[in-house]
Amino acid sequence: MEIAYSLSIALQSHQPLITAIIITLLSLLAVRSFFKRPHHKSNVTGTATSSAKKQAREAKPPSSCNHTSNSAALLNGGAAGPAEEDMVMADVSKAVAEMQSGASMMEQLVPEITTHALSYLDYPSLCRLSMTNSLMRKAANDDNAWKALYHKDFTLEQDTVTPVNGWKAYYAATRAIMNVNTEFFNIIKDRSLSAMSRFWLNADYVKCIHASGVLFSGFNAVIQSWQHAFNWEQGVDFQVRDVRARVLTNMAWITMKTYVDMDNVAFNMTNIFEFHHGRWYLVDHHCSEMLADGDIGQQIVH
Repeated sequence: MEIAYSLSIALQSHQPLITAIIITLLSLLAVRSFFKRPHHKSNVTGTATSSAKKQAREAKPPSSCNHTSNSAALLNGGAAGPAEEDMVMADVSKAVAEMQSGASMMEQLVPEITTHALSYLDYPSLCRLSMTNSLMRKAANDDNAWKALYHKDFTLEQDTVTPVNGWKAYYAATRAIMNVNTEFFNIIKDRSLSAMSRFWLNADYVKCIHASGVLFSGFNAVIQSWQHAFNWEQGVDFQVRDVRARVLTNMAWITMKTYVDMDNVAFNMTNIFEFHHGRWYLVDHHCSEMLADGDIGQQIVH
C-alpha cells in the first residue's frame, strides 16, 4: 500500500512532464505516419503493378542467355526465369501496396489505449494536439476522450448522460457556464451594480433569495436588492467549492458551496441561467446558510 501510495504521489507531482511526453510521442507517431502516406490519390493496384514491373526490369541483368531456375544462378548474376520473375513482381507489388495503404501506428493502436493516453492531457493540451494534423485531430476529437476529461475536470455525477452533440460540445458548454458563474462572484467582489444589472435577464419572472431568506421577484426588485447589499456589505472574499453544473440547450443550473472568510460562514448557493441572444443570463439566485449537523436532525424532526 505504501509503495502504491508513493507511486501515485510521484505520478501526480510529475503530471506536467507526463503530459508533455505523451504529446511528443503522439506527434512523432503522426509525423511518421504522414510521411508514409501517399500525397496523391492513385490506383494502388495499377501503381503497384507498374512499379513492380519497373523494379523487376531494373533487377534483371541486361544480357543473359542462361535460363536456369535455381537460386544459385540468381545469386551468381544469372537471369531469372519466368517463375522467379513472377515471384519478384509479386513481392514488390505487395511491398508497394503496403507502403501506399497509409496505415499508421496511431490507427493501429487499440482505441482503449489511445483514449487512456489522451486522458492524461488537460483541456488546452488536447486542443493543441487536435491542431497538429488530421490523425491527431481525429484522435483528439474522440468522444470517449472528452467524456473522460469532463469527468476529471467537473463531475462524475453525469456518467449516464448522453449529450446530443457529443461530449466535446458538452464540455465546452459546461466550461462556458462555469466561466459565467465565476463572473458572478467577481461582480459581487467589485460591488458593481451596473455589471450586476447586465448580468441578470430583464424579465418579470426572475427571482433572487439572499442569505436573509427574503424573496425578491422581478428584475427591478432583484437589482434593488443587490444595491442594498452592495451599500451595506463591505467587500468580501468568497471561496467557492463543490461546483456542479448541468447544461441544457437554453438553460443551465449550478450548485455550489460558498465560504466567506470574514465570518467563517458557509452557504449553499444555486444559480439558474437562461440562454438569450447569444449569451447566458441569470434568472434565479438562491443563497441559504448551511446547517450544522445538529440543526439537520432538528429540521428532519420538525
